Amino acid sequence: MRKIVCCIAMLLTGCASAPIGPRVAVMPAPGKPYEVFLSEDMLCRHYAAQSIGEEPSDAAAKSFAGSAAVGTAIGAAAGAMSGGHEGSGAAAGLVMGSMAGASQGSYAAQDAQMRYDLTYQQCMYAKGNQVPGMPMQSSPAQGSYPPPR
Repeated sequence: MRKIVCCIAMLLTGCASAPIGPRVAVMPAPGKPYEVFLSEDMLCRHYAAQSIGEEPSDAAAKSFAGSAAVGTAIGAAAGAMSGGHEGSGAAAGLVMGSMAGASQGSYAAQDAQMRYDLTYQQCMYAKGNQVPGMPMQSSPAQGSYPPPR
């Protein structure tokens, strides 16, 4: 019984995913060599990954594991108080805790992806690339900055 419960917990832990890249479209500035754009892309991906701190998959897995452990403890206590078998209470607690942990892990992964995307876009925009929804920048080499207001 414990082996089955542990296998279920490990399978559900694997459901949390980390950002593997940006989920936003960024295009090179007109006239920018593609090799330069690729170099900036790699730099900004690295910067975005560092900026979100702890690896998102680790955060999601910790959230899942914590909820599963609490659920198991509560389930075991409930099973013992009801006079039932401790194993069934613990199993029920693990399943409920796993469901809560999976939900929290999913939220942690989505939050990490959102922060990753935002940081990536800011970095790429600062490098002069085209980001949807943002105005085109003048290249600093052209010296055509807008006048101060």
